[in-house]
Amino acid sequence: MLPTIDLSGRTAVVTGAGSGIGRAIAIALAEAGAHVTVAERDPVTGERTAADIRAYGGEATFVPCDVTDRKSIDAAIASAAARTGAIDILVNNAGIPGKSAPIDKFEDEVWDAVIGVDLSGVFRVTRAAVPHLERSGRGAIVNIASTFGMFGAPENAAYAAAKAGVINLTRQNAVDLGPRGVRVNAVCPGYVDNDMAKRGDTMTPEAAAARWATRNRLAALQPLGRQAHTSEIANVVRFLVSDMASFMTGAIVAVDGGCSATFNRGSEVQETRS
Repeated sequence: MLPTIDLSGRTAVVTGAGSGIGRAIAIALAEAGAHVTVAERDPVTGERTAADIRAYGGEATFVPCDVTDRKSIDAAIASAAARTGAIDILVNNAGIPGKSAPIDKFEDEVWDAVIGVDLSGVFRVTRAAVPHLERSGRGAIVNIASTFGMFGAPENAAYAAAKAGVINLTRQNAVDLGPRGVRVNAVCPGYVDNDMAKRGDTMTPEAAAARWATRNRLAALQPLGRQAHTSEIANVVRFLVSDMASFMTGAIVAVDGGCSATFNRGSEVQETRS
């Protein structure tokens, strides 16, 4: 019989854990016994995730964290490490979608914002956490990339470039950190039923509804024919940070319902990122 995943006694940091995939990951790690530091820019959603974990009987602490601000990152990592003197698990999940546009219509500020959060944020948080992960002796990092980092998608230059950068940064860090006892892997979600995908706070209700209908239509063309639940992404992350994946590093794991295994026949030129 295979052992169950047990993360008892481990300290985990999950960035962007206030909602969506990050929230699901934080809950999944806490259910396995880890103490989760919910590193989130939004104090309302961040504290809500931590409070919900505690209400379920898990252990969680909210710390404010802006992945574009080195001082904020250093404070959050120091707070997490202070609990046991080490950090065992880091999940770089924080990300923003930006907007879709042809490359010649892309404003500098949009490009800079997406790259700054989705790629540079992974670099900054990892840099701060590495000494604590190494001290753990069983450090594990999982970066949340995207299938959009594996192949092109219409009018998503910044997001696709950032996520492709995360994929190769994952490989590079696996090479550099393996000798230091830290494993580094990435998960590439496809179509996911999550907050970032709905983006109701940045679109009109009509535009959001139309975009959601397009996502469902395109997801239906994939082999499994639907969008993923956030928990389905979280379950893979929980495996990757556990001892059951002890010989995995530098792996890029698509959790996409077969999206990357087939030619997507969809013709709609719509933003459909995870």
